[in-house]
Amino acid sequence: MKKLRTLFTVLLLTTGCQAQDNRTKLDVLQHVGGPCEGCEAIHEYGEKTLSPVDTLPAFGKPGTDKLKITGTVYQQDGVTPARGVILYIYHTDETGLYPKRGNETGWARRHGYLRGWIRTGPDGRYTFYTLRPHTYPSRTEPAHIHITVKEPDKNAYYLDDFLFDDDPLLSQKIRASRANRGGSGLVSLQKQGDLLMAERDIILGRNIPGYD
Repeated sequence: MKKLRTLFTVLLLTTGCQAQDNRTKLDVLQHVGGPCEGCEAIHEYGEKTLSPVDTLPAFGKPGTDKLKITGTVYQQDGVTPARGVILYIYHTDETGLYPKRGNETGWARRHGYLRGWIRTGPDGRYTFYTLRPHTYPSRTEPAHIHITVKEPDKNAYYLDDFLFDDDPLLSQKIRASRANRGGSGLVSLQKQGDLLMAERDIILGRNIPGYD
């Protein structure tokens, strides 16, 4: 009987410690990056095998500007490439709308089908092929590309949108208001053949609330 009581006590302590560890991890995850509406969409890649390169639907669509977005994801030191990091992007089409097919589920009902996911390799590099988005029909803000990041040991959090330096709606006030989450999201486009090239490096945790 004494042995049974001892075994029960050990199991109880072990279970309690594990539960405490899980609660601690959950508490940390809830605070990194602050609130993030729609960050759950980073998990909506389904059965797709993620790689460092993704081509979004409508890439090469006639009448649109083809865009290549590339860069390196670094760890917090800004030097060491970060492996196994998922990036999720979505944006408007050439009309300034988030296009739908009508059968969307989850966050695709708001984000549309122009979205993609990558997972970085050992060198931290990433590349998206897509089309250049247009500003909303209301022209209330510059054209942009939303981006969310998911590290292996962190919850998903959002980064500063990609903005284009040549956008006439990109005012000095908007430039000055940027939080530079993950580093600056402002990119200058370079022409390479029939591609517009945008390069942005990302530093994990840079200007992210609650990041250790």
